[in-house]
Amino acid sequence: MRYWMGVLLSISVASVASAEWFTETLYKDWAQSFEIQNIVFEEETEHQSLKIFDTPFYGRVLALDGIIQLTEKDEFTYHEMLTHVPILTHGHIRNVLIIGGGDGGILREVTKHAGIEKITLVELDASVIELSKTYLPFMSQGAFDDSRVEICIQDGYEYVQNAHETYDLIICDTTDPIGPAEILFSKAFLKGCKRLLASGGLLVTQNGVPFLQQDELLQTDRIFRELFSEHTFFTTVVPTYVGGFMTFGWACNGHIQHPTLSVIKQRHQKLEGKVRYYTPEIHRASFALPQCILNMLSENTQ
Repeated sequence: MRYWMGVLLSISVASVASAEWFTETLYKDWAQSFEIQNIVFEEETEHQSLKIFDTPFYGRVLALDGIIQLTEKDEFTYHEMLTHVPILTHGHIRNVLIIGGGDGGILREVTKHAGIEKITLVELDASVIELSKTYLPFMSQGAFDDSRVEICIQDGYEYVQNAHETYDLIICDTTDPIGPAEILFSKAFLKGCKRLLASGGLLVTQNGVPFLQQDELLQTDRIFRELFSEHTFFTTVVPTYVGGFMTFGWACNGHIQHPTLSVIKQRHQKLEGKVRYYTPEIHRASFALPQCILNMLSENTQ
């Protein structure tokens, strides 16, 4: 048995050594690697380094500035929750603003709601949209062609400072607070978002994995506490974003009544198109935060 195990181990090590790997080093003391089957596209755009490649397990992958943004295998766990939880909680969303999201994943999920009348997507880098249409069609699934969609190629910070339209829902589908996205976690940006919210409107944000990115959660918590009368966080799990639960920020311009499970189920039945992660039960449970996250938030007020 030892002999054969040794042979198998040698083969495995040789295989790893000969393969080409993409290593993400988002953290100073933690890295994860993906075996590359094929590099589909690679380019330095005006704003960032963009790479699209195929992997044996995760399928097609998009990386920006060396950081994994999405994988074909598990992107739905992120996009469905950041979209359907606020829309089905509110119940009367008509006008949606998406900051970021040039890959089309959030847009795909928003367009499943027939009652929404207008969707504005603000993306800094036009290349992300065009390359996603070409190389990541599973993300948008034609959503960019929806007649309700308006695309604005502009810095998200500038947009919220200067726009005049109000929105029932603002979804911040941002990258981590590094480089161009850093300002999208600032008080000035979130204050701009609040200015654009209709009465009772909702703002949702991505706030990283608290186990490894605690500062993202706590900074947003402090700012939300200053700006909004009602705020909290809800969770999902994205295997690619290692470290356990991922948190999404939740803030309301006013007050919103969280619906019962039966009401969520009724609203969910009207959804056009299939989902692979979201359920009404998961919706309700996502607001039940683990004690470790509750402790972080509690200590953040002291």
